[in-house]
Amino acid sequence: MHVARSTNALGGTGASDLFQLLRDGVPKSRTELAALTGLARSTVNDRLSALAQLGLIGPATAGASTGGRPPRRVALLPDARLALAVDLGASHVRLAVVNLLNAQLNTYEEPLDIASGPEAVLTQVMRRADELLVELSRSREDVMAVGIGLPGPVHFETGRPARPPIMPGWDGFDVPGWFHQHLAAPVLVDNDVNLMALGEHSRLARPVEHFLFVKVATGIGAGIISGGRLQRGAQGIAGDIGHVRVRSGDGVYCHCGNEGCLEAVASGSRLADRLRRAGRQDVIGGRDVVSLVDSGDLEAIRAVRQAGRDLGEVLAASISFLNPEVIAVGGRMAGAGEHLLAGVREVVYQRAMPLATQRLDIHTATQSRNAGLLGASLLALHHALSPEGIDALAEAKPAETTPAETTPA
Repeated sequence: MHVARSTNALGGTGASDLFQLLRDGVPKSRTELAALTGLARSTVNDRLSALAQLGLIGPATAGASTGGRPPRRVALLPDARLALAVDLGASHVRLAVVNLLNAQLNTYEEPLDIASGPEAVLTQVMRRADELLVELSRSREDVMAVGIGLPGPVHFETGRPARPPIMPGWDGFDVPGWFHQHLAAPVLVDNDVNLMALGEHSRLARPVEHFLFVKVATGIGAGIISGGRLQRGAQGIAGDIGHVRVRSGDGVYCHCGNEGCLEAVASGSRLADRLRRAGRQDVIGGRDVVSLVDSGDLEAIRAVRQAGRDLGEVLAASISFLNPEVIAVGGRMAGAGEHLLAGVREVVYQRAMPLATQRLDIHTATQSRNAGLLGASLLALHHALSPEGIDALAEAKPAETTPAETTPA
């Protein structure tokens, strides 16, 4: 989603760009900001006053003095505004209300059937979001942006799902338009695995520019970060590895209509089907498969290990194209842990070039359950707090006179 730049109360790219230096929440003085920007202190003060009028910054505790009057410092007010993060899966919804430093203030999770259609699902999401806000004594007016992940392809520029195979009734639905009927905030919609990739990437132990996040659950997909940037592709389906053909899928038809898709043989639901045919009648979905693996059921372990091999077949080819440093495997089936990863590594190290795998780290995602919410809130805040987002906020709210006691000096 792009926002056109224009002249406004913040002076176009003036105060909104200055604000980027305060986004980390670390207090800074006028002198520090002037040195960092090369601007005159009077200009810095004018732009800080404009940001204070928007309620985004305020005085911080006094800084250390080097002689004379201690410097007065300003900082981002983390709870001045909020963002709403929504992680929608095939059978669940997770929500979080976060502050401007991406700290989760309130969260909620419940079962949900994505196939019940956009109107029913989004109405439920909005109702739960209102409840979270009320518990914080806040309202919709405090929401600065919304980030939403959907379990299917999404045209990111429009926020509309594009022929999602497990989401009947969602194709082309104007998700941002629906939310704009209820709150006046930018709404950014992306594929759920893309957002999981963003969330997991933000919590890696070291900086990584080339990263692959793989979700194995009801569906299978990947989020690609290359050169430090999320790659969505021309139509928003980059990373749709669940519909790549694998050898063990011969004669097996996928819900997309094609034969032999990875998702048709290695997803949690298909593994559950296989185990039911083997006599495990109480296995309903991926969670039950993982429980059997945890209990040491040999049939379940063999099924998961083969799913790992099938996934490894696709990842070996992906590694040749993308050359990632780290591959993190998340989603419900990642709960099977090393049994799934052992199958992946077996095939990857056999088929991928040694140069591509000698330093490759393949591990279970550390943020598997929370990654989607982290990514959704990162997406929302990145947009809302960007220079374009701050400029748009200023246009939407005419500047008011700032009380003397809150004007940053």
